[in-house]
Amino acid sequence: MVAQSSFSRIKMVLICHHEDPINRIAMARWLASFTDLVGIISIQEPGGRLWKRIRREMQRVGWLRFADVLAFRLYYRLSLAAKDGQWRQETVAAMERRYAPLPDSCEILTTPSPNSPEAEAMLSRLQPDLVLARCKTLLSKRIFAIPRCATLVMHPGVCPEYRNAHGCFWALAKRDLDRVGMTLLRIDSGVDTGPVYGYYTYPYNEILESHIVIQERVVLENLAALESKMNEIVQQRADLIDTSARDSRAWGQPWLSAYWRWKRAARRRQT
Repeated sequence: MVAQSSFSRIKMVLICHHEDPINRIAMARWLASFTDLVGIISIQEPGGRLWKRIRREMQRVGWLRFADVLAFRLYYRLSLAAKDGQWRQETVAAMERRYAPLPDSCEILTTPSPNSPEAEAMLSRLQPDLVLARCKTLLSKRIFAIPRCATLVMHPGVCPEYRNAHGCFWALAKRDLDRVGMTLLRIDSGVDTGPVYGYYTYPYNEILESHIVIQERVVLENLAALESKMNEIVQQRADLIDTSARDSRAWGQPWLSAYWRWKRAARRRQT
């Protein structure tokens, strides 16, 4: 087990979903190992939030393509979810062995939205240097502008080419294999359009690993580099990557048809 560091005084707040143990437990312990993790905003969304996302996706892609989205959801639940769930449990257990429990001083707020008045009040009172947003909800400026240095997101996709949802999946499906990774960026008012601090990947196995495992491991396999980068950001030594001349596109939920094309191409590439 790694003991908590006493020399770093970065004040950190984590925003995550309550039902996501990799972030709520594993990532929280990692953050507490090198920062002063003063708070966690744990999101328990009401049921109506899911229907809003469904309506938004239907409007974005249309009914026919949305049927493709639903088909993939069904396939994932029947064929992939159990294996991924086991991987999550093992990963969280390994992180619990590696990192110490959270300090008693870490405040935990359970709220239906990271943009709630309670979340805003907590952040205003704690005045963190950094906030790490590991959530699906877009943050209001009155929330992401509170930290002294930045509100960061570890986006599962290379920005600006793979913004919004499931960037790793779409890079794999499009055979853009050099852009399967994670982007560390500062949140602004757009959708994954903020200043970019870095890109992170690992030697993924597109045959054996699901897109969910890949998008989690692009973070977990780079924790040491991310710790260094966060310290650079707080110390105002972090360089930004110029993305102004690159293509930018927002993606959505995975399609079953795109999944099968990806897997067929991956198998052909392996032979």
